[in-house]
Amino acid sequence: MQRQFLKHLSPRCGAKTRKGSLCRSPAMTNGRCRMHGGASPGAPKGKANGNYRHGRFTNDAVQRRRAMKAWLRSVQEFAAEVE
Repeated sequence: MQRQFLKHLSPRCGAKTRKGSLCRSPAMTNGRCRMHGGASPGAPKGKANGNYRHGRFTNDAVQRRRAMKAWLRSVQEFAAEVE
C-alpha cells in the first residue's frame, strides 16, 4: 500500500482543462493553481512599465482624438441643420 504524502492531500485546482477534465495541480490560497490563478493586475502604469507607449497611441492622445472627432461630428450635424 502506498503512503499518502502531504502534497497528495492538498486541495486541487479543479479548473477545466482543454480535455474537459479537472486540473489536478495543487491549489494556491486563492483556490486555483499557478496556471489557472485568474486575472493579473496588469502591467504598471506610465514610465514604470518597460513597454511605455508614447506618441500617437497614449491614452491622452486617443482621448483627444475621440473628443475632436465628436466635436467635428456635432459641427457637421449643425451645419446640415442650417442648410
